[in-house]
Amino acid sequence: MNAFDIIGPVMIGPSSSHTAGAVRIGRAARALLGAEPVRAEIGLHGSFARTYKGHGTDKALIAGILGLAPDDERIRFSPALARQAGLAVQLREIELDGAHPNTALLTLWGAAAGPVSVQAASVGGGSILVSRVNGMEVQFSGQYTTLIVLHKDAPGTIAAVTELLAAAGVNICNFRLARRQKGGAAVMTIETDGSFGAELNRAIGRLPNVLSSTLLPRM
Repeated sequence: MNAFDIIGPVMIGPSSSHTAGAVRIGRAARALLGAEPVRAEIGLHGSFARTYKGHGTDKALIAGILGLAPDDERIRFSPALARQAGLAVQLREIELDGAHPNTALLTLWGAAAGPVSVQAASVGGGSILVSRVNGMEVQFSGQYTTLIVLHKDAPGTIAAVTELLAAAGVNICNFRLARRQKGGAAVMTIETDGSFGAELNRAIGRLPNVLSSTLLPRM
């Protein structure tokens, strides 16, 4: 446990889980889209669905999609800011089997990008856990520099990616692989210590059998 866990995040209230965590979920979805969003569909599950009006969870998610930080005083005005930015938002309450009570399912589109679908939970103290990207199982917290590598499930692909990271002096602290079937689509979720430049991410994206590589900075 560190000081952040004890004190909690620097944030605009009222809730670290329903407000600050929600902002971070929105920011994660925006980063995965990799473009300025023009349309967003927001699904609220469990406690998020029941209490979002009082906690401003809807405003927090929209703020994160716009790229605002958890301590930005403009969070409360995010619906108006979205309209000014040309971001169309649709919100609904949903039920997700086995999901954490504070879960949101976001689907974003850019003018020439997307859609990208992100399912994530706010797990307390402003921390989040992303569990699905485009329907594929992942697991990352946003507390580390993270790579999301979509690839063909082919021999040597994992080794090629990790060898590039090792050659660049990047240390992997968490690794997760998910696939739908042998030889089909798969996704690597790689959390790393420290940070690195976009060129390394582009080099990974050019590897054989890699379909895309998305670099998410620490949030």
